[in-house]
Amino acid sequence: MTAFATSAFAKPAPHSGHRFDAERHWAASLTLGFDCRDGRTRMVEARHRGPLRVQRPFYPEGRDGACHVYLLHPPGGLVSGDALSIAARVEPQAHALLTTPAANKLYRADSHGVAWEQRTSLKVSQHGILEWLPQETIAFDGSRGVQETLIELEAGARCLGWEVLALGRPASRLPYVSGRIDQRFRLYRDGKPLWLERQPLDPAHPRFTGRWGQGGASVQATLWAVGLSDETAAIEALREALAASPRWAVTVRHGVLLLRYLGHERNEAWEICRQAWACLRPLLIGVPAHPPRIWFT
Repeated sequence: MTAFATSAFAKPAPHSGHRFDAERHWAASLTLGFDCRDGRTRMVEARHRGPLRVQRPFYPEGRDGACHVYLLHPPGGLVSGDALSIAARVEPQAHALLTTPAANKLYRADSHGVAWEQRTSLKVSQHGILEWLPQETIAFDGSRGVQETLIELEAGARCLGWEVLALGRPASRLPYVSGRIDQRFRLYRDGKPLWLERQPLDPAHPRFTGRWGQGGASVQATLWAVGLSDETAAIEALREALAASPRWAVTVRHGVLLLRYLGHERNEAWEICRQAWACLRPLLIGVPAHPPRIWFT
């Protein structure tokens, strides 16, 4: 996630020749809370530490529509030792849409090889709605870290979201040939696990290039939707809305619809996710897609 550069958040220079320790960790955290008051979703909590914050809420869908919030991370990416933590809670009847102004970047590890970490915790109460729609993440060659997403839903909660990851910068002839990224997804409803997944992305492992694994793909995306009343109809709608391609597939298990993309085009993955979101949103929420304006700036 990135928004703007500012000297107020300039990083301290690394201490060459010294062991990387906890004092060099550059941690940032953001905790958001949304509640429905007088029929309108309001952001009732916004606590931050370090260079991670939000702009004011927007209501482009009308006073009673979703509360749109942009997450801002001025440094523009993560380097060795950085720790980014985002937590959001949506109370009953509230509807929040969270997105970012631009791509998040995961930079090459320093000479010590210390990992960064990014952890996201999303909680939705009964009859609450959360849309988690960050722009893509770009991992530079040599990046090392952990991406963890935890989603906890109560009965009747609805959630629609995605994660898009591009490995390396093939257009600049800088592929992802070293490093390691551990992706972890956990989704629970009323404490019951519905989707648990861990995916290590390691160019040195045969899985990375094997046809039975990553297959050499440099871009991957996962979109999820929970709370659909007719999952079969949702799958059919997606097949009609999206161009047929071997690079994406959709399935439903335990009430979780998952759409996967595996290929080499970051823009293609992003566009497929946006089209799928536009298709699923009316089925899940009952209102048409209303793309955040920040996506077009």
